[in-house]
Amino acid sequence: MPQFFSALLRSLRGARGTDMRLLCTQLLSQRGEASQTVLAQHILERYKQLDSAQQLAFFQMLAFDFAASRDAVQRALEEYRRAPTPASVAALAQAAEPPRQELFRRINTAPAGTDSLVAMRADLMRVSHAHPDLAVVDADLKHLFRSWFNRGFLRLERIGWHTSALTLEKLIEYESVHEINGWPDLRRRLEADRRCFAFFQPALASEPVIFVEVALTKGLARHLEPLLDITAPVLPPEQADTAIFYSINNCLEGLRGIPFGNFLVKQVVDELGAELPKIDNYSTLSPVAHLARAVHAHHLPHGFTRDRLARLLEGFASELIHASGQSNAVDALFHLLKDPIAHQQVLTVPLRRLTLVYLTQFRNGDKPCDLVAQFHFSNGARLESINPFANLRPYGLRDSFGVMVNYRYVPNELEENHERFVVSGEMRVSPSLSHEQKVTAALWRGESKKQSKHTQAAG
Repeated sequence: MPQFFSALLRSLRGARGTDMRLLCTQLLSQRGEASQTVLAQHILERYKQLDSAQQLAFFQMLAFDFAASRDAVQRALEEYRRAPTPASVAALAQAAEPPRQELFRRINTAPAGTDSLVAMRADLMRVSHAHPDLAVVDADLKHLFRSWFNRGFLRLERIGWHTSALTLEKLIEYESVHEINGWPDLRRRLEADRRCFAFFQPALASEPVIFVEVALTKGLARHLEPLLDITAPVLPPEQADTAIFYSINNCLEGLRGIPFGNFLVKQVVDELGAELPKIDNYSTLSPVAHLARAVHAHHLPHGFTRDRLARLLEGFASELIHASGQSNAVDALFHLLKDPIAHQQVLTVPLRRLTLVYLTQFRNGDKPCDLVAQFHFSNGARLESINPFANLRPYGLRDSFGVMVNYRYVPNELEENHERFVVSGEMRVSPSLSHEQKVTAALWRGESKKQSKHTQAAG
């Protein structure tokens, strides 16, 4: 580093350099790129030394002291109204942009600047739920990340056993859907009948941004264990007709909400189609992570109330009551769910119905509350099948009583399904689920049997 900039960095590490507001103001005022980089590096060094309370103060400082000037915005708006020219539009846009966006851009010039800002947003997200005034800072970081991590900057790579050990270790670390239990487990997930693809961003070196694990199978996989069994025989890829996406992992908490997963799925479908033309079925085997929590929250008026559960379980009441010794179907259900494996036969059909209701009736606005469902529906997939007791591992039973679902990507349906979902929230289901969806929707709404039949006929 040139002597001048070394001296500048040493001076910033003195007493005045500990004032983060001063440092940020100085960074915005610098004109030379080299001096900007030195200042940005020092800001990041100082940030790493902050404790949680100091981080909160730093984010609040960014929210209030580096916001757009209301007076400047008002003047630019008045000028635009007086003369709506390209120049006045540009001036209004410049006035409306908070100085902290430019601050983040300049911080990004430091070595590992992008990585540090992603980690900074992860810190911000941990405290912002209790401090809604920080939402503006998060919005600015998301705005920048959407540009820095857009598809044009992302590089798709297939991960294999001969990929660098550093990247392979990252897969083990970041796998959050189905834990990778050491190197033998990872190696089986990278065999000839498996594929793993990841997006990388050049500024993050060997750090995957998101990755997907795929199993090549004959027919639709409806159970998890054959996909994760490290002793399962390896299927010759040329014999496969189905690609099962069984795990999709966003690796960095600071990139939550940045929509690049849909690009990954679509490009992997293209990659697999080019490599293996016999593959004609692209589906997932997906978790239903909050199903158990939703079923047990029967005190919530918008959820599985006892009245709704009674209506939904009416057709299975005698079997449930007989198997449990309880006096009604709702109590019988909760009794049997204490040990679902022991009562698979009687619980299979009721769980399939409750899962369908959860995925299609539990909504946040016009979108499903289940984020996995929302992701796949927004990409144009359809709900293909619901598979009770597909995941008998402890976390599967805890989260969803073992239920998993298949979402299917049918190429000639994707665009229409996507448009319907985005415009109206319509969720496409397979023909095999269509009738049951209409029945459960009517039961959920509390319609009588006569009304329900009329609804089905109209549908």
